[in-house]
Amino acid sequence: MLDALVQGTTDPEILADLAKGRLRQKIPALREALEGRFNDLHALLIGAILAHLDFLDEQIERLSEAMEKHIAPFARAVELLCTIPGVQRRNAECIVAELGVDMSVFPTAKHLASWAGMCPGNDQSAGKRRSGRTRKGSKWLDWALEESALAAIRAKDIYLAAQYQRLRPRRGHKKALGAVKHSILVTCWHMLTTGELYTDLGGDYYQRRDPDKTTKRLLSQLERLGHTVTLQPAP
Repeated sequence: MLDALVQGTTDPEILADLAKGRLRQKIPALREALEGRFNDLHALLIGAILAHLDFLDEQIERLSEAMEKHIAPFARAVELLCTIPGVQRRNAECIVAELGVDMSVFPTAKHLASWAGMCPGNDQSAGKRRSGRTRKGSKWLDWALEESALAAIRAKDIYLAAQYQRLRPRRGHKKALGAVKHSILVTCWHMLTTGELYTDLGGDYYQRRDPDKTTKRLLSQLERLGHTVTLQPAP
């Protein structure tokens, strides 16, 4: 529609008919929205913006091709990490670029989490604990992990989303998201160490892990709401 406007088409009927997919359901509203004043100055500005977007798309494509050549020796590791929920190819490439594929430099996953700044700090003296602020790690790794974590917590019936939902009520969004980022990083260490594909624990992991604790928690919630509950074992 913007291209057509720049080329001189201002008829709302013609412009609205260019809608595609689900947007075609809103053609009457589009006709109303496209009624208005569109002069040469508007066409010049929008044309410049569209040309800049085309330039950026071209640069992204060129850089992506260059990245493909450099990442080719580590393609197996990238494909491996892409099996983690929320980790898309670009994020996996960034993680591999920041961590490498040789996990022997980190004796344990905890060492990796500490190096990456994905665990609480430990500042204790004379029995007194001071700031538990995390150290600063690679900002690019942090960006890749955070984007992956945000995607994972929106998924359904997976462990990472269940972990976030379990922690958020008492720790808040930021700390719960940090825990998911930590889990993804630890998972990367194990997968790059063993070469195994990701195996999800499932969205009901915490219920299966300790069903009695889950039962007590749900009972206490019902009792706080004023209900009296009697449990009977299922046949």
